[in-house]
Amino acid sequence: MKEFAVQVESGREGRDGEPSLGPIYRNLLEKDGFLPQHPDINTSWDIFRTSVEKYPGNRMLGWREIIDGKVGPYAWKTYKEVYDEVLSIGSALRASGAEPGARIGIYGSNCPQWIVAMEVCNAHSLICVPLYDTLGSGAVDYIIEHAEVDYVFVQDKKAKQLLNSECKSAKRLKLIVSFTSFTKEQKDDAVNIGMTPYSWNEFLQMGKENPVEPCPPQSFNICTIMYTSGTSGDPKGVVLTHENTAMYVQGVDLFLAQFEDKMTVDDVYLSFLPLAHILDRMIEEYFFHSGASVGYFHGDLDALVEDLMELKPTFFAGVPRVFERVHEGVLKALRELRPLRRKIFYLLYKYKLGWMNTGYKHKFASPLSDLLAFRKVKAKLGGRVRLIVSGGAPLSFELEEFLRVTSCAFFVQGYGLTETCGLSTIGFPDEMSLAGTVGVPSVFSEVRLKEVPEMGYNPLGNPPCGEVCVRGRTVFSGYHKNPELTKEAFRDGWFHTGDIGEILPNGALKIIDRKKNIFKLSQGEYVAVEYLEKVYSFIPIVDDIWVYGDSFKSMLVAVVVPNVANTKTWASSNGHTGSVSELCSLEALRNHILLELKHTAEQKKLRGFENIKGVILDPLPFDVDRDLVTPTMKKKRNQLLKHYQVEINELYESLTKGRAH
Repeated sequence: MKEFAVQVESGREGRDGEPSLGPIYRNLLEKDGFLPQHPDINTSWDIFRTSVEKYPGNRMLGWREIIDGKVGPYAWKTYKEVYDEVLSIGSALRASGAEPGARIGIYGSNCPQWIVAMEVCNAHSLICVPLYDTLGSGAVDYIIEHAEVDYVFVQDKKAKQLLNSECKSAKRLKLIVSFTSFTKEQKDDAVNIGMTPYSWNEFLQMGKENPVEPCPPQSFNICTIMYTSGTSGDPKGVVLTHENTAMYVQGVDLFLAQFEDKMTVDDVYLSFLPLAHILDRMIEEYFFHSGASVGYFHGDLDALVEDLMELKPTFFAGVPRVFERVHEGVLKALRELRPLRRKIFYLLYKYKLGWMNTGYKHKFASPLSDLLAFRKVKAKLGGRVRLIVSGGAPLSFELEEFLRVTSCAFFVQGYGLTETCGLSTIGFPDEMSLAGTVGVPSVFSEVRLKEVPEMGYNPLGNPPCGEVCVRGRTVFSGYHKNPELTKEAFRDGWFHTGDIGEILPNGALKIIDRKKNIFKLSQGEYVAVEYLEKVYSFIPIVDDIWVYGDSFKSMLVAVVVPNVANTKTWASSNGHTGSVSELCSLEALRNHILLELKHTAEQKKLRGFENIKGVILDPLPFDVDRDLVTPTMKKKRNQLLKHYQVEINELYESLTKGRAH
């Protein structure tokens, strides 16, 4: 069997009440120890500065201007143009009183100004504090106060949230700079609160008139305090140093260098995942290191396809929900084909998959299949994509296999948290045995599993399972102003992720559960809800599902968000009409979905108590607006329970009385 990770230390049995520990794994490149770091790249400022020296005329940041209500083509700024803008904006910020170590907030959607503000922080040893574009003023208010932010760069449409009377912490802000410009009313509001407002061009001009030399950071200086939204409680401020980001970039560079298809200056990335989150931020850092180009979506996720067609990116990153939508789109198109063409598609799929499973690279497994069927899938992502990465949550094996076969691109999963600079493990392209896994330890990282006895997970068992623990050069230094939480997260030098993993015989990691998302049913059986939700959500008529159980009850229930297209198809086939909202009130639809859940439970060999016995149908998706999920779409289980409590109580009552629901 081919192995993809190296074991550098054996596991050990737990003693005196201590849990067992699994072996320590590293990337194959580091079997003899961590690789040496690049002598000239120790900080985020080094990453950008060296690229400006190497690639001054390369296109760096692209955006689409909206003229007369219409979205235009991409306009670009070169590395040198961005550098000059960074120097001017940085000079203005320093002339306004910002000293090294000051916290600088950035609040808005992804755009070139966001990156300029970030690089200004890197140039002058300032600490970048992203403010959540996807959360309400409550979280922004908390972060400004908690991080002690004094200066803020803000998108024009987000200014009203900072200038709102409910944002109490805005009073501590000395200065506010718009990505574009402020209205007269916004300027007056800012002055009344006590801060000085500037348009982007005013601030640029001030910097040109008051030049200040950069004050570059050291590797041990704080680069950013990035807040992660917990599924409960206040956001946590993750402190990342310049060493963390520099090591992440070098690690990705060393890993990718071993593959045939190299990253080049001609690569293009479409940025639409929030820059306030770690995944997009670190991808962009790597692109800047490579002298490649980043183009920003024009702000409308529903019209992302237009940006894809205009930019034609070579690299695409998304979270599982994005790829589920791509998959749903392909399946919808297949259903509309004549039966013979549909049959040909699946025959070509099996044919190409068969050759890929024998070790053929995706390019050579079946060029004819790509030409006849799969180039249309690639076209949905702009037509030039070479590499696709999924992160943020585990992607199902079935979906990853489908995308590896049909996307005509390298496809890998990665795993990491804000606390690990967004990357702890990464998959290998063209290795089908890694499908359904999150790959192997990234360069400069080590991974091991720790026993979780209350859940029955043992890293020395068969298969080896336990809590995923990480240590290395990309792991954060602690939570801002929260020593208790930092102490809880770090034990014996290892960061405890809270995720449950399984190590496969080939050394790859598979995420199978979440440590805290378990509960015990009244019969004493533990239930891992995230695993069940992953299993059940693959049913075509289920768009999303929240599984719930009560320690005083013996059965599971669920809230299901039905898939709109498939629900309408079911309705027309069964003589029902009406909106999705009206269809959700039908007992017939509830019974149909329950039957689908039952069939899936049988196919996946779930245990009896893991079957869903009753469902509530909600036509609306679980969303941030209703506070049911975090910005990264993790379910807020306490909020979900609060929201659906009345219906759940009624459902349990009807089930205990033996009535179908």
